[in-house]
Amino acid sequence: MTRIQALIAAAAVCATWSVSAQTKWDMPTAYPPTNFHTENINQFAADVDKATGGKLKITVHANASLFKANEIKRAVQTDQAQIGEVLISAYSNEDPLFGVDSIPFLATGYPDAAKLWKASRKALDERFAKQGMRILYAVPWPPQGIYSNKSLASLADLKGLKMRTYNPATSRIAELAGAQPVTIQAAELAQAMATGAVNANITSGATGYDSKAWEQVKYFYDAQAWLPKNIVFVNEKAFAALDKASQDALLKAAADAEARGWKLSEEKTKWYLEQLAKNGMTVAPPSPAFAGELKKIGEAMTSEWIKQAGTDGQGVIDAYKKM
Repeated sequence: MTRIQALIAAAAVCATWSVSAQTKWDMPTAYPPTNFHTENINQFAADVDKATGGKLKITVHANASLFKANEIKRAVQTDQAQIGEVLISAYSNEDPLFGVDSIPFLATGYPDAAKLWKASRKALDERFAKQGMRILYAVPWPPQGIYSNKSLASLADLKGLKMRTYNPATSRIAELAGAQPVTIQAAELAQAMATGAVNANITSGATGYDSKAWEQVKYFYDAQAWLPKNIVFVNEKAFAALDKASQDALLKAAADAEARGWKLSEEKTKWYLEQLAKNGMTVAPPSPAFAGELKKIGEAMTSEWIKQAGTDGQGVIDAYKKM
């Protein structure tokens, strides 16, 4: 073998080793690339790539392009994807504790939402671990409000409207208000509003902006009802297969993404509402009477949730209230 041939062979061995040493993960998310959650995830993936020296590469598949929103958790659990992001409250039919952050008017601002996350983290970690997964971090959506194609002075004005829902809590609110619940994922919301499949909606200013709500509805009532969270999680076997340095880098990037994501969410809340108003929507808090009626729904749903969640749920609520 000539010296040149030896060098070529050595380079080929190095290239083979480099490819085999590199781990590639797919990460499905349900939201568009311009959404702040997705932007945060892209930064998280870039941080992981940099911190591991390219040994762990995460490919983000936005806007439900790899799996639909309701398929992502199962896809990660079965290792069809190694890491993913879900709106955790969408799974509260599976386990009531997954819906703790969507109990109306329990935690209505960012400080209280952070306390609730701290109070519920251990129980949620345990549930994910039993399913072969690990929570990496969570980031809240802006406070939830009500979109409508007509003005709403009281709960009675919601009666008969086709209300888009995205988890059991929003479905229950629609039922209690006399509206017709229609389950629509975020990626399909704009089309659903355009076709008249829904004409009312409980969600954040962020989703209203993403779906260009102003093209179909003219009113947004900033009810500050709750701050639902997206959770980023990983298949435990995929995590365990990483070397210790890569695991540490992933966990550090996740902690940074959580801190950055909460800050982004709070900063963008005002901006999203300004964009709704700028595009011709009426943006206002609900009237005192309407707010009182919504609070009563929240009280009823808190009691319902504690009964469903049992002692674990009561423990989370007690811990939260002591903070």
